[in-house]
Amino acid sequence: MVAIKARYIDREGYNKAEFVENVKAFVAHPTEDKALMYGAVKKHGLMPKQVFPEGSIEKIAAFMYDYQIEEPEWFKAHWEGHGNKNWTQSGKKMEEVEVVKTYADIGLDYALGTKKVLGKNLMEAIQQKGTMEALTFCNHQAIPLTDSMALHYKATIKRVSDKNRNPNNKANAEELKYIDQFKKELAAKKEIKPIALEKEDKIQFYYPIETNTMCLQCHGKQIKPEVQRQILKLYPKDLAVGYDENEVRGIWSITFTKKSNE
Repeated sequence: MVAIKARYIDREGYNKAEFVENVKAFVAHPTEDKALMYGAVKKHGLMPKQVFPEGSIEKIAAFMYDYQIEEPEWFKAHWEGHGNKNWTQSGKKMEEVEVVKTYADIGLDYALGTKKVLGKNLMEAIQQKGTMEALTFCNHQAIPLTDSMALHYKATIKRVSDKNRNPNNKANAEELKYIDQFKKELAAKKEIKPIALEKEDKIQFYYPIETNTMCLQCHGKQIKPEVQRQILKLYPKDLAVGYDENEVRGIWSITFTKKSNE
């Protein structure tokens, strides 16, 4: 995100209105000829198109423009090493802004933090050895990595579905209720908001897991025969297929104590 901000503002000279409009336009219809992040596209491929609730992209882009985005330690040298001038990021510093987090905010932090770790490792597996390696990763590492993040956050973190691949990820009755709710909201293009239920001294948090182009390699309607055979070998009772893009494939189900928020 900081690289996008640097490129659009420093190299292209966009003001806030132009920045928001150009980010919105690209996310709506991402194509290689419109991409400004040439190196990223060459290394990682074009970002998959995803459908967002009305107004969400504008809010995200406005936030990126108005606030300073965390910069990796290597970013400054990387940016200047590509012939760019010394760049000082504009915007307010987050530590200067008083943020009061709700239980829903905290649960979302846990979900997105875990998603980041899983996604990074999954992408590395795909880039190194292809889709078949992604299946091996999911089979051997997805749950242990999720458990390690649960330990880190001192919470119980699960990814569950009404069409589970791993039997351990089968949704219970309450989880099925919220999967159905999120499906209806996504189909109606409503803004998806995390759900945090207070249950005595604990918080039960739910948030949807949505499909994108990458997901469809193993969860779509047209899966390569060799991939399908490997899926059934690893998961004989697999149900997690037949999806299109931008559908609810399951939810994050996270439980944490109220004391952890003090």
